[in-house]
Order: sequence, then C-alpha cells, then structure tokens
Amino acid sequence: MRLTDDEQAMLDGRDGPAVQRAMDLLLRYGRALGAERLVETNNVVASISATTPFMRDYARQRGGMDGVFSEFSLDSDDVVPIPRVRAFTTHVQLGFDPGNAALMGVDEQTVRFYQQGEAYITGLGVQATNTCTPYQVGNIPTRGEHCAWMESSAVIYCNSVIGARTNTEGRESVGAAMLTGRIPYWGYHLDENRRGTHHIQLAVPVESTADWGLLGYWIGEQVQDRVPVVEGIGKLPNLARLKHFGASASSSGGVEMYHLVGVTPEAPSVAQAFGGNYPVAQLRYGERERRDAWEKLNHTGRDTQVDYVMLGCPHYTIEQIWEAARLLEGRKVHADCELWIFTPRAIKSLADRNGYTRIIEDAGGHLLTDSCSAMSRAAPKGTRVVALDSAKQAHYLPAILGVQAWFGDLAECIDAACTGRWNGGLS
Repeated sequence: MRLTDDEQAMLDGRDGPAVQRAMDLLLRYGRALGAERLVETNNVVASISATTPFMRDYARQRGGMDGVFSEFSLDSDDVVPIPRVRAFTTHVQLGFDPGNAALMGVDEQTVRFYQQGEAYITGLGVQATNTCTPYQVGNIPTRGEHCAWMESSAVIYCNSVIGARTNTEGRESVGAAMLTGRIPYWGYHLDENRRGTHHIQLAVPVESTADWGLLGYWIGEQVQDRVPVVEGIGKLPNLARLKHFGASASSSGGVEMYHLVGVTPEAPSVAQAFGGNYPVAQLRYGERERRDAWEKLNHTGRDTQVDYVMLGCPHYTIEQIWEAARLLEGRKVHADCELWIFTPRAIKSLADRNGYTRIIEDAGGHLLTDSCSAMSRAAPKGTRVVALDSAKQAHYLPAILGVQAWFGDLAECIDAACTGRWNGGLS
C-alpha cells in the first residue's frame, strides 16, 4: 500500500505506540481488502466502551480500559497507553440503559463498570452519544465525505441518504481510524462501487413506516449485498421511513447502499443512479411481494397474547416519540404487558422537556436510551410474545431471545401494549 509521509511517520512510531499499532492494523486490513492506499477521515462511529461482565473482568486483569482498547480495538497483545482521538468520533449503542438498569436486569456492579467506561471514552475525546442513529444527534457528514462507521443501519443511511462514504466497519478498524484519521480506500469509498446493480419498480404505494420496512426487507432478500435502485416512489419518505427501510434491507440482506430515484442525492434519475451500469436484474414490487415480506416477518407469531412491545429500532426520532405519545395519551398499558421505547439520550432529553416522557410513563410505558433488546438481550421477565414496528427486530429478536414476534405499524403496536393482544394484519 502506498503511504503518505504523514502515514509513514505514524507507522514508524512518531505519535506513540498506540498510533503505530493502529497504522499497522490498517495496513494489514487494507492489504487483505486489496486497497492501494488509505484515505483521510474525520468522522468515525465506533464501539469502544464495554458493558458485559466478561469485559469488566478483562479490564481488571489487563489494568483498565487501555487494556481493553489495546486488545479489542488495536489487536495488540501488549497494553499500550491510548491517546486522545485524532478523528471526530461518536459512540454506538451499548448493552443497557444505565438509568433503567434494574428494569433491564442489570446489577449495580455492571452499572459502575459502564460509568467507568463512559468516563474513559469521553476522556479520549469520544462523544458519548450511545446510539445506532448518530445522524440524529449531531454526526451528520457532508455528501462525499469519507467516514469510518460501524452499525449496519447507520452505514446504509450514511451512504444512501446523506451521500457520504463508508463501508460497514468493525471495532478494530474504527479503533485504528479514530487514532490515525485514516481508513482503507476501498468499497463504497470508490465511485464505481456506488452505482446501482438492480432495478426495482414499485407497483404498489409505499407510504407508512411499516410499508417502508416491508419494502426494505423484501429488497434485502432479493439483492443481498448489491446496490438496489428503486423507481416509482410516490409520497416522499421522511427520516423515520428511510431509517426503517435501510435497517430492514441491511438485515434480510447485506445492503450498504441504495438509490431512490428522485429522492436520494446520487439518484436524480435512473441513468445517474446506475452510472453506466446495466441492471443485472429487473424486479417488481407488488401486492404479492409485499405479502411475502409480511408473512416472513410474522412467521414466528402464533399466540396473540402479547407480553412485550418494543419500539425504537433503529432508535426513535423525536417525531416517532411524539406520535407514540399521541396514541398513548389517556390510555394504560395492559397489566400483563410491558412497553419499552428506545431513543438516543439527546432525544430523550427533548422528550422530557416536551412532556412526552411523562405521557409514556403515565400510561405505564418506559422511554429508555443507549441500547435495545437485541443489543442488551434484555426483555421483561417471562416474555414469550413480542410486538414490534421494526423489521430489523422482527428478523433478529426471535433468534436472540427465543420469542415469538409480530410485526406491524406503530398504531397496531400501541394497541397491543394497551390490550395485551395482537390484532394487527396486512391491510
């Protein structure tokens, strides 16, 4: 790989052993990918902290969080002192909400370790946003900006909606990127890999958030890790719909980028979305395809008695919290059901100020931060049947928690929380 003088100096140890190991990791990673060089980045989304008993015990054995970072973010057997980060970095979601630890079944010792980890990352200059939706809380790169992001639903939003450039990175590569301001130049950093591959024509209206989740789930299965171009969009989707669409497509498949003709920045026309590529397949999304997606997402649902309703994957926007509060106001969550809604801390603060948190709590629900049930592997005790408005959670949660899952829209989920029964269906 070709290195600049600055990169060579980092590799030679000019900036200390941690940066040197970070450069060595990036070179090994880049060579494995076939990258010819590195590219500068000042925008990283990373996982650095830790919330599990295993990590807590490992930190004790290795002399603290520098030991955790050295091993799990730099692939270093030696513990090296970790300097403040070079690139602007925000933190992804973690294992639980420290403000609702008891509710999620987490002990006080683990909470203290969580707090220790947060103090560590903020000391390095990392933003403790703790969310899978960094673009909601201040990390909004510009079109064409090179980034190094973790979290599949964030990556697809970054590439597709914002028009910035990132691959789906791991804990090690982002750990190295934040210390060096570099990432291998490959994949979706390159123009030629961002062009469309599959042409999807919509034959039914796609309007609600649930509709967009169904569409994304179907497309991900069809194209796997390629780049779909979707034509025929009617009503303009908002942030929440695009968020759910991308999360669905990256769950049923490995989609990291898509184009919506006339909507996303690199697709003002079909021709520009394909950029000279000839579509490898022409696909149609109609009523049958929509029903197929719905049936697959609901294939684990058998019992209609619902124990748990989980909302907020990816983390809820303030608009979605506002909508949930409107549907809940004056109602009560059923005695045999729990309602948990997940959102970034910054948005919960706004919900607190606007009175939405009070409405949710008065109804018997909980507004949580920093995590979700898939990340935390936490659900109310005795949960057997879950209702969800997230195709991503409906895809993963049955396998993670061994539960039945029903997928539907927000109104159906709120109704399930308040009645304790699933009455949803495909309209």
